[in-house]
Amino acid sequence: MAFSMQNYGIQSMLKEGHKHLSGLEEAVLKNIDACKQLSTITRTSLGPDGMNKMVINHLDKLFVTNDAATIVNELEVQHPAAKILVLAGKAQQEEIGDGANLTISFAGELLQNAEELIRTGLHPSEIISGYTKAISKTIEVLEELVEKGSESMDVRDKEQVVTRMKAAVASKQYGLEDILSSLIADACIQVCPKNPANFDVDNVRVVKLVGGGLHNCMVIRGMVLKGDAVGSIKHVEKAKVAVFVSGVDSSATETKGTVLIHSAEQLENYAKTEEAKVEELIKAVADSGAKIIVSGGAVGEMALHFCERYKLMVLKISSKFELRRFCRTTGTAALLKLSQPKPDDLGFIDSVSVEEIGGSRVTVVRSEEGGNKVATVVLRGSTDSILDDLERAVDDGVNTYKAMCRDSRIVPGAAATEIELARRLKEFSFKEIGLDQYAIAKFAESFELVPRTLSENAGLNPMDIISKLYEKHASGNTKVGIDLRGGDSEDGVCKDVSTMNIWDLYVTKFFALKYAADAACTVLRVDQIIMAKPAGGPARRDQPAGMDED
Repeated sequence: MAFSMQNYGIQSMLKEGHKHLSGLEEAVLKNIDACKQLSTITRTSLGPDGMNKMVINHLDKLFVTNDAATIVNELEVQHPAAKILVLAGKAQQEEIGDGANLTISFAGELLQNAEELIRTGLHPSEIISGYTKAISKTIEVLEELVEKGSESMDVRDKEQVVTRMKAAVASKQYGLEDILSSLIADACIQVCPKNPANFDVDNVRVVKLVGGGLHNCMVIRGMVLKGDAVGSIKHVEKAKVAVFVSGVDSSATETKGTVLIHSAEQLENYAKTEEAKVEELIKAVADSGAKIIVSGGAVGEMALHFCERYKLMVLKISSKFELRRFCRTTGTAALLKLSQPKPDDLGFIDSVSVEEIGGSRVTVVRSEEGGNKVATVVLRGSTDSILDDLERAVDDGVNTYKAMCRDSRIVPGAAATEIELARRLKEFSFKEIGLDQYAIAKFAESFELVPRTLSENAGLNPMDIISKLYEKHASGNTKVGIDLRGGDSEDGVCKDVSTMNIWDLYVTKFFALKYAADAACTVLRVDQIIMAKPAGGPARRDQPAGMDED
C-alpha cells in the first residue's frame, strides 16, 4: 500500500511547485545579495573612465556600452528584488534621462551597508527608519550646496547650456564632450520653443551614417531622410510641399466592379481614360503651386511619369512617425488621397537636396526660416556600435537640456557633492540618539561609493583620494572634487571644480538619490518571497541530430 505523506503548514495551502522563502537568511540577505550583484555590474561603468560592457541580448544583437540604462534593459534581470533596482534606474532614465547608473550603484551600496548592520544585530525596520531620516537630511543639505546664481539661466545661451551638459556627455564619451556638447546645444537651442518648459525631446533627431569621424558630425535645421528621391529631380529650393499618406497612384474603386470590353478600341479608350485621370490629379497638384510631393505609400509608375512631366520632385517616407515629423517640420497637413490640395494644406521648405554622405544617399530637408520645429544631428563614426554609443550620449545631452529648461540649478560635480553630503550626514548621525544613528552613519558612508569608483575606474588610489577630499572639505572648501586629467599640480588630483568647470544638475542628483533610497528601503521591507510555479509546460528539449520534428 502506497503511503502518501500529507503536506502541512504553508505547503498545504499553496499549489505544488511553488517556492517559499522567508526570514532573514533566506529572504532579506538573498535579496540584498542579488541587488549587490547587479550594482557590481553597473558600478564599473560609472563616470568618465567607466568601462564598457559587451552585452548580447536574446536576439543576438551586440551592445558595447557603458550606459547603465541600456545594460540593465538588455540583461533581462529575473530576480524580483534586483528588478526593483532596474525599475528605479528606468524611472530615473525616463524622468531625467541621465543618472541611472548612480541610482542603481548607490542603491546597491546602501543595501550592502544594510547587510553589515543586519549581521551586527539591527532589525531591518530600524535601518529603514534611519535611511528615511538620512534621505530627508540629504535633500536639505543638497539644496544648500546649489551654486549661487544658477537658479536663473538663459536656455538659449550656448555657453551656459554647455556648462551644464558637459558632465552628462563626458560620462558617456570622455574626451569628446566638448565637440558633442557644442553640437547638442546648437540642435536644442534651434528647436527650443518660446516657453522652454514645453521643450520636446523628440524634436532633436539623430541620423547615424557609417564612415568619417566625429569632426564630420553636423547639425542640420530640418530633417535628414535615409534614402534617395524617387524621380530624377534631386534638388529643389524654396518650394511648397504636398503630403499624401496613402501613396501616389491611380486608386482602385471602393467597391468591386467588372468592366466588359467588346473591342480593341474600347480597351484603348479605357487605358487612355485611366492615364487621363492620373494626369488630371497630378496636374491639379502642380497647379496648386506644390513643387514637391511626399508619399507615405507606393509611388505608381504612371504617376511618377506625370510627376516628371510637370517637374515635381517625389519623396517616399514609409514610416508614419517620420511622416508626422516631416509634416511638423514643414507645416504641412497630410492628405489621405491623391487630390488637389487647398492652399492651407501645403507646407513650405527652404531646400530639399539629395546628398551622398559616406557612401549612403540621404535626402536633406532644410527649413531654415520661420518657426523651426525639428533639428537633426548627423553622427559619423567607423562602426555601428560606436555610432550607437554616440547616439546615447546625444540622448543624454538632449534630456539634460530638457531638465535644465525646468530647473537650471547646479551642484558641484566630480564627487565634490557626494563627499560633502557624506561629511554633513556623519555629523548629523552623531546628534541622533537611538539605533537609527548607525543606519544614518552607514548611509553617509555609502556616498563614498562615487569618489571611490571614479578613482578605481581611473586607476588611482581611492583611499588616498577620499582622505584628501575629506581633509579639504573639513577646512571649508566644499567644492573640491577629483580631477581625473590632473595629477601634475601641487594639489594632485583634488581640485576645485569651479576652476575645472564640472557641474551636475541639481535635479539629476535629487532624483537619483531619492529613487535609490526608495528602492533600497523597498527591498529591505521584504521578509518573505512566495513564487508560484511558472506557467507553461515542460521546456522543449533539443532534438537529437537527424530527427525530424515529428
